[in-house]
Amino acid sequence: MRVSPSLLLALAFLAGIPTAQAQEPEAPAGASPPAPAPQAGGDTHIAMIYRPVPAPSSYDAEAEPEDLGVAGARMAVKDNNTTGRFTKQTYALDEVALEAGQDAVAAAKDLAAKGVKYFALTLPAEEVLAVADALKDQDIVILNAGAPDDRLRGADCRANVFHTIPSRAMQTDALAQYMTLMRWRKIFLIVGPTERDKAYADALKNSARKFGLKITAEKPWTFGPLAKARGDTPTRAEAMVFTRGLDYDMAIVADEEGDWGDYVPFRTVDPRPVGGTQGLIATTWHPTLETWGAAQAQNRFRRQTGRLMRPLDYQAWAAIRTVGEAATQKKTTDVGVLRPYLTTPDFSLPAYKGVSLTYRPWDHQLRQPVIVVQPKAMVSVAPEQGFIHQRTPLDTLGTDEPETTCKLK
Repeated sequence: MRVSPSLLLALAFLAGIPTAQAQEPEAPAGASPPAPAPQAGGDTHIAMIYRPVPAPSSYDAEAEPEDLGVAGARMAVKDNNTTGRFTKQTYALDEVALEAGQDAVAAAKDLAAKGVKYFALTLPAEEVLAVADALKDQDIVILNAGAPDDRLRGADCRANVFHTIPSRAMQTDALAQYMTLMRWRKIFLIVGPTERDKAYADALKNSARKFGLKITAEKPWTFGPLAKARGDTPTRAEAMVFTRGLDYDMAIVADEEGDWGDYVPFRTVDPRPVGGTQGLIATTWHPTLETWGAAQAQNRFRRQTGRLMRPLDYQAWAAIRTVGEAATQKKTTDVGVLRPYLTTPDFSLPAYKGVSLTYRPWDHQLRQPVIVVQPKAMVSVAPEQGFIHQRTPLDTLGTDEPETTCKLK
């Protein structure tokens, strides 16, 4: 089997980092899910607050599953209970599926009043901040698994919030490192109309400056959601010549809504790779990730849910496992002990990435390798070989301590 040189380089680099602890043991075959129990019954309750994915109005081959994110949290609670048997710790997941118009803050306050100390959120940045501020006077840990916004690790950081999803800066740094490795130094940046698209584009520009890449052209996408269109239209014909007359090595699309980015690959006038939010992407998880024990997690997740594990599932899994692993290491579930422990050098999270994951003390971001993938294959792993740092190469991804604007409060 042929293996890409870039993947060999990345694997060789990771071999030089101290390896992670053994991954979580599987639950015994045939074991039933832990039954919910009242707070007084001795379980440590972890809340999962999310907004269910609405069902598509028509056929959509890429429709997101209705249990996206929460399915990963459910698997993590089973893992917590498996490892917790050795320290006589048990866990229960309190799922709150917010309906349209339902207030996340009210839901969080209600759970906190019942004694819940740990919250995993797959919510937008504004709601993460609202929940964090509403609970700031209580000894609470909030784990952000769904909002990549750099400002949550910067000017809007909060002392009670920890992040298992990589920031946009980490994602674009991973792509920039791979482009540097491949000597693709000239970028054509295509930016969508939403604020999230513009935030991704801003992160990409910062990464380009950081790694010495050049944005030789930038254009807004003005052709609508062509990735979801049916049949040919005059707009499609106009988009076909969108890339004509430009000098670039790679096109980067900023389309976090997924409306048009998938339309660009194989439709550029000159044959060029496409990456960013579609095409070649940087992410936490992918069905083709099999190394470092990941195949075990992939199989367990598929048996439990009947589908493949997605990045949001993994990020929610990591959030719930953070609590369980910290409690196992400290032999207590006391939030007053675990919250400060998470950012110490002693804490580490085995998470199928080949290295132990830790939280940065300056912005509470989970350090982790970021995989660079195309739709059907893993391409590389960032940080790439040759990118070094005085603490750990993982800190070459995202905002480093001297650059941070975060003042935890």
